[in-house]
Amino acid sequence: MKKIDDKLSPVGNSVKKITTSVLQQMKQNGEKITMLTAYDFSLGSLVDHAGIDVILVGDSASNVMAGHETTLPITLDQMIYHASSVIRATKRALVVVDLPFGSYQGNSKEALTSSIRIMKEAGAHSVKLEGGREVKESIDRILTAGIPVMGHLGLTPQSIYKFGTYAVRAKEEDERNLLLEDAKILEETGVFAIVLEKIPAKLAGEVARSVSIPVIGIGAGNEVDGQVLVLHDMLGINKEFSPRFLRRYSNLHDTITEAIGDYIYDVKSKDFPNENEQY
Repeated sequence: MKKIDDKLSPVGNSVKKITTSVLQQMKQNGEKITMLTAYDFSLGSLVDHAGIDVILVGDSASNVMAGHETTLPITLDQMIYHASSVIRATKRALVVVDLPFGSYQGNSKEALTSSIRIMKEAGAHSVKLEGGREVKESIDRILTAGIPVMGHLGLTPQSIYKFGTYAVRAKEEDERNLLLEDAKILEETGVFAIVLEKIPAKLAGEVARSVSIPVIGIGAGNEVDGQVLVLHDMLGINKEFSPRFLRRYSNLHDTITEAIGDYIYDVKSKDFPNENEQY
């Protein structure tokens, strides 16, 4: 494993616990922020132990863990279950939990209730929601309870049926200007960071320079303040999803399949368990 020294992570290496203020210091210091998803205790523990800055308990659990086509079916109760599992595994990273579809849109009181449940029942550190000006009221209300909020602009998977495609967003001038305005609105409303998903790299860099809060990219180039990927994608567990922005750091799909195949063979051939593996 590549080692991160103090030159690469002067702020991150100096703290025992990542907080929203630490992320702000990292942006000011020009230190890149690392973020990955996790949905259970075992992988959450590995991700945290490896030194990740932020763990996102994403509604992508709907796809990765439950096999749904979109993120829409996952419920608040299911998100709390996944989040509580990750929280029990985490000692250093800041844990952000997605508010699932239907738990905050169009109803700021419900948004607050949903966020309070995530914080109390899961022990989360913050919540994330998708959208710009249209969710400002919900963000305002959540913040009144002292709950940190992360924003999400660009490709917003919970709105997939509105857009009808997972193509790159904000390529046209009107949508580009709207995204820039929404980023400023989110900053002024009080979010502590923004995720930008699948937008042109040049625009993402412009957003990162125009706001004082950290901007985390996924498919948004290298001019932002940090990066996030879905853990199962970057580990090569899921081989069906291959967007341009994804770098696979392992090939666990084949490794796991081979290991299971070897186990099956050893059991069938009566090689397992041997004399040293029984009482």
